[in-house]
Amino acid sequence: MPVNSNPLELEFRASISEISAADWNRLARPNPSPFMEWEWLAALERSGSITPQNGWQPYHALLRRGEQTSAVAPLYLKSHSMGEFVFDFAWADVAEQMDVPYYPKLVGMSPATPSVCFRPLIAPAEQPDEVHSTLLAGIDVLLEELELGACAFNYVEEGFADEAERHGYIRWKHQNFIWENPGLRDFEDYLALFRKNQRRNIRRERASIAQQGLEIRVLQGAELTAELLRLMNAYYRKTNEQFGPWAARFLSNEFFPLLGEASVREFTERSVVIVAAYDANAGPDPIALSFLVRKGEMLFGRYWGAAAFYENLHFELCYYRPIEWAIAEGIRSFDPGIGSAHKVRRGFVAVPNYSMHRFRDPRMNALMGMHINRINEMEQQQIDSLNELSPFSRSS
Repeated sequence: MPVNSNPLELEFRASISEISAADWNRLARPNPSPFMEWEWLAALERSGSITPQNGWQPYHALLRRGEQTSAVAPLYLKSHSMGEFVFDFAWADVAEQMDVPYYPKLVGMSPATPSVCFRPLIAPAEQPDEVHSTLLAGIDVLLEELELGACAFNYVEEGFADEAERHGYIRWKHQNFIWENPGLRDFEDYLALFRKNQRRNIRRERASIAQQGLEIRVLQGAELTAELLRLMNAYYRKTNEQFGPWAARFLSNEFFPLLGEASVREFTERSVVIVAAYDANAGPDPIALSFLVRKGEMLFGRYWGAAAFYENLHFELCYYRPIEWAIAEGIRSFDPGIGSAHKVRRGFVAVPNYSMHRFRDPRMNALMGMHINRINEMEQQQIDSLNELSPFSRSS
C-alpha cells in the first residue's frame, strides 16, 4: 500500500511512554543531537524531573498514517517559563499588563536543555511540508480548544525555524556558544590558536590542577557505575545550591541513577564523565565530576559539580579536558551550553540560536512583531561584542 494512501492524523500523548521507543528513535537517530532521543526524554519524565506537578505536562505530538508512525515531536504544556533558557518573562509581564492570558502555553523543546536540537522528527518517506502544515495547523486548533496563551518552539533547528516563520511564528534571536575543531592534532595545536598571553594563561590554569594534587580521568560507557552516577547527582545539587533562587536545578535525585538502568544503557554508552580526584596516595574518591554526551562527531556539555571550590577546576573539567578528549576522538564540534563570557576566552565562539513564537491573542503577535527586529539587532550586537573578546591570534 502506498505510504500516502492514508490521511496524516495528529494525536497528542500525555507521556512519552505512550509512544514506542523504537518508533521514536527510528526518527530521532538522524538528528545530530542526543537530546531528542526517547531515552533522554523518558529519563526526564520517569525521574520526576519533568512532570505536571512541576509545571511540565507532556503533550507529545504523534502523527500517523494508519498504523505507521510518520512523525513525532516533544511538546509540553507549561504553567511557567522556568527551564526553557529563553527568558520570556518580559513578554509574560506585557501579557499580564494587557490582561491577556500567557500561561498555560505550549512549548516544543528538549526540556531544560539549552542546546539547538528541536524540530519535528519525520520519517524519510514523508513530505516535511505536509507534516509541518498538519502539526502547526493542529497546534492552532489546540491553542483555541485548551485556551492556551501561546506556543513557542525553543532552540530550533534552522530549517524548522523557516517553516514556522512561514506559518506566522515570530523568530526571536538568542545567543549560545560553540567550539569548532578546525582539524587539530592535539591540545598543543589548540593552544597555538591563541595569542601568547592567553596561551600562557591556559597553561597556568591547567598546571594548577596538578599543583592541587588532583588527577583527571575521562570515563565513558560501562565505566559509569551506579555509584558514580549517584555522586554526579550529589555534586550537581551541591553546586546548584550555591546559586539559591537563580540556580538551574531541574533534575530530580532519581535522574542520574536512572541513567545506569539497562533500559537506557544504550544512551548511557555515549555519555562521558570527567572525574577529578586526588592522586592514589591521597585518596581515589572523585571530588568533582562533569557530565557530557557524545553523538557522532559532536560533544555536548551538560552538568558539573564539585565537593568544594578548587581553583580552575571548572575550566579543566568543563572546557580544557573535554576539548583535549574531543580532539583525540576526532570530534568536530563541542556545545558547552549557555553561560558567561569566559567561554570566549577559552576558544568558544558566540553564535545565534532561535525560538519561534505565536500567541493566541493577535494583539500580542502584533506587539512582538513591531519590536522583534530591534530586539534581534540588539542580541546580534551582544554576540558581536562577545566575539570581539576572542583571544585568538590574528594569524589563526
